[in-house]
Amino acid sequence: MEFLIPGLRHFLVLGSILFSLGMYGVLSRRNAIGILLSIELMLNGVNLLMVAFARYINSDQPLAGQMFAIFIITQAAAEAAVGLAIIIAVYRQRRTIQVDQLDLMKG
Repeated sequence: MEFLIPGLRHFLVLGSILFSLGMYGVLSRRNAIGILLSIELMLNGVNLLMVAFARYINSDQPLAGQMFAIFIITQAAAEAAVGLAIIIAVYRQRRTIQVDQLDLMKG
């Protein structure tokens, strides 16, 4: 029953799939909220990879991956709050959150 124990390769594949799905979402979405959610998915994929590497690679600092993951989660929460505040402000002015219809910087 050794095939039921997940190894480093399983986590690498899962983290890469999460990151790839997030990248596809960023490149294909036209909705600003969907783009923010895709960025969060990319960050979660990176978190999974960092924790997996920290777990399976012996080092002097066994909790380094977990500490980096906590910092990324904190940064992602701040990014989501600021991003949603910007989206709400843009929606109040333009009545749309479609990225291709936003031309706020045009003179």
